[in-house]
Amino acid sequence: MQILVDADSCPRQAREMALRFSHRLKIKIIFAANRRIPLIPDNGLIPESGVIPESGAQMEICPPGEGAADDRIVALARSGDLAITRDLPLAERLVEAGVAVIDDRGRVFTAENIRERRSVRDFVVNLAENGMDTERIASYGKKELNAFANSLDRELSRLNRLRDKDAGSV
Repeated sequence: MQILVDADSCPRQAREMALRFSHRLKIKIIFAANRRIPLIPDNGLIPESGVIPESGAQMEICPPGEGAADDRIVALARSGDLAITRDLPLAERLVEAGVAVIDDRGRVFTAENIRERRSVRDFVVNLAENGMDTERIASYGKKELNAFANSLDRELSRLNRLRDKDAGSV
């Protein structure tokens, strides 16, 4: 199991929380973005090597271009992994590949809800493209971070149970 983070749009607090979880549980974590993203080490950035040795964290700097980081996340993802993204088209691709997906506010995307959420998102995008004012997401605070932490903990626990169950049946 590994954690894959769409780091371009993930708030700093959520990135740090995910890094702490991965370090505590000894789960590899990969941050993918089109640019360097500030993380936790004392200097605030993952070293030039792209790896924080003591944590198993890795930064994937993707080429510039629309969807490059998304494509890299999909290429790295395997069933049993957990991805963190608020990008619904990416979430849909990952869910279809059997990857568990949550966003930085703790919402869990599943095969049962992703198409509806994507449809609503596409509708709102269409309204915005046609000049209609749309509701913006509120700021990211303690409430959202708590919901994210709780969801992250639940999903990692669920994936660990599934992995242990599968290992026991082999």
